[in-house]
Amino acid sequence: MKRTLALYTTIYPGVEPYLPAWYRSVREQTDQDFELWIGLDSLTPDFVSDALGADPKVICVAARAGDTPAQVRQQALEQIVDSYDSVVLVDSDDILYPSRVAVARVALQASDVAACALRLVDQQGGDLGITFALPSPGGADAVLPRHNIFGLSNSSFRTAVLRRCLPIPADVVLVDWYLATLAWIQGATFHADTGVGMAYRQHGANTAHVLPPFAPAQVARDTDRVRHHFSRVLSTVVPPASAGRVGEVRAAAADVDAFHRDVVLRPEALERYVRCVNALDPAPHWWSCVAHPALREMWAPTRSQS
Repeated sequence: MKRTLALYTTIYPGVEPYLPAWYRSVREQTDQDFELWIGLDSLTPDFVSDALGADPKVICVAARAGDTPAQVRQQALEQIVDSYDSVVLVDSDDILYPSRVAVARVALQASDVAACALRLVDQQGGDLGITFALPSPGGADAVLPRHNIFGLSNSSFRTAVLRRCLPIPADVVLVDWYLATLAWIQGATFHADTGVGMAYRQHGANTAHVLPPFAPAQVARDTDRVRHHFSRVLSTVVPPASAGRVGEVRAAAADVDAFHRDVVLRPEALERYVRCVNALDPAPHWWSCVAHPALREMWAPTRSQS
């Protein structure tokens, strides 16, 4: 018989300073009826015992030599989907609010995928005064597939749905967006809690920076990551897939390709775009600085009728 709930994170070199606060927040959950799983990227179970102290009850999955970050997560998640009904995903450099697990459990009773809002904090944990949440109305459809808000820090899955999104290809970089997009394509139901469930730490090692001002080099780098993301999603779409939603992904991918061609590869156009997107002060969604829809005329100008 499957157990009800797993809580999963990954620990990797560089995250050590944040682990005490993270683990303290795990132990302070109002709902403690879960099993803690940790994927170890280049670290050992002994490191976990030393870092967390007092022989914590943790199921560790150690990476194999040469594993990519995607493979580290794949190894753990493929075991979790076989043993639990649901999994709550958190990042080990962030801080869980006390109700994070309890709220996720309730949300997953009615939805396949759930997410909580994030409160942005600085590297030391100081509140930046910004909440990262799904827009209302519209929910997931207002963000996916062009941007993302279902991260490895704030999302939860029914494992029956997550299983259909596996395996994660080894070269996938944006694992969170990849899983959320595949679930969305397959018609999964999404829930977004407006309450804050995580303190989301902003520091130099973040894969994606969500706050302006954005710089040209960052937009160029993020564009490459977004193009790769769409390429991997479209090459691994699995049934049951919605033809309409696959079409939306294809349209988004084509838009980003045009943005890359007409903006990113043209220094003057990129400088102008960056000035404009910073002036927009876009909502804090992951990858919102890439091909922002409000600036679409810069790479897809309306053709005049002759």
